[in-house]
Amino acid sequence: MTASTTPSSGKQIRVFSGIQPSGAFTLGNYLGAIRQWVAGLDKKENFFCIVDLHTITVPQNPQDLLHRTRKMAAILIACGLDPQKCTLFIQSHVAAHAEGCWILNCVTPVGWLERMTQYKLKAQQQESVSTGLLDYPVLQAADILLYDSDEVPVGEDQKQHVELTRDIAQRFNNLYGETFVVPEPVIPKLGARIKALDDPTSKMSKSKAHIRLHAIRLADGPDEIRYVIKRAVTDPGREIVFSDAPEKAGVNNLLEIYELLTGEQRDAIETHFSGKGYGYLKQEVAEVVIEALRPIRERYLALIADPAELDRLLATGAERARAVADPKIREVKRKVGFIVTE
Repeated sequence: MTASTTPSSGKQIRVFSGIQPSGAFTLGNYLGAIRQWVAGLDKKENFFCIVDLHTITVPQNPQDLLHRTRKMAAILIACGLDPQKCTLFIQSHVAAHAEGCWILNCVTPVGWLERMTQYKLKAQQQESVSTGLLDYPVLQAADILLYDSDEVPVGEDQKQHVELTRDIAQRFNNLYGETFVVPEPVIPKLGARIKALDDPTSKMSKSKAHIRLHAIRLADGPDEIRYVIKRAVTDPGREIVFSDAPEKAGVNNLLEIYELLTGEQRDAIETHFSGKGYGYLKQEVAEVVIEALRPIRERYLALIADPAELDRLLATGAERARAVADPKIREVKRKVGFIVTE
């Protein structure tokens, strides 16, 4: 497959994605986003950064953070983010991120940060707000700009942060000369919007994955998957058909999961379940999910059981990231007047 290139330079389009090591990836994340990430590996140059520096802007248990970070890396690789086809690394393993953040702090007006919607929302939820929380968008800007990223896939709630990154890049370029690529925020086309199994009116969420009946987590075993799906909310009826009716949201959610994992047409699915009860539907969906997640779980467990191999893959990713970020931070340092030694 031919990789996408930027029209002006002919170089491959570079994409930067930051992922917080919080919560656990769910079936909804896999069907809605991760499968699309994997499918796009041959189309553009992708950097996937597990942003542990961002995570400590709010209080964390150190041991929990360490374990979540390792598990996040393992599940991403297990899902198909092949380290040979993308650069997957941990943010704190590349010192240029913290250095770049400090330099960009010095060209970023405080007023720009105080207007950030995400900061205002999170600040309202805490008794004491860290400087890091206010400064979060500048670190995010450093993450993006160090890699001359062309595109940053984000949800609507993060678009303002990428717009700030553009402002910071343009301000730095105006002050010190052309240095940074000004990135574009990209709102990905919506993939599957899988709903919560305990509340089919809301989406299945990574942040609520710890609630047992809320979601299927990607590393869940067969017994857990059967248990959760068996207790999925449906409705008092019996008809198993795709429907936008609010009262059929639970059944529709299960059918969409089945559809996405089997690739079957909707009319064939409805025929398959015609005359059957919800218990049969849940049984079938559970087995389809188990088979779809089996290779992911096996690869994940193998990586967690072999920390040396996981560390090797992450070290390789960090080395590849540094090969791009380190020359850029040296360029930035020279631009602002620092003495730079090779």
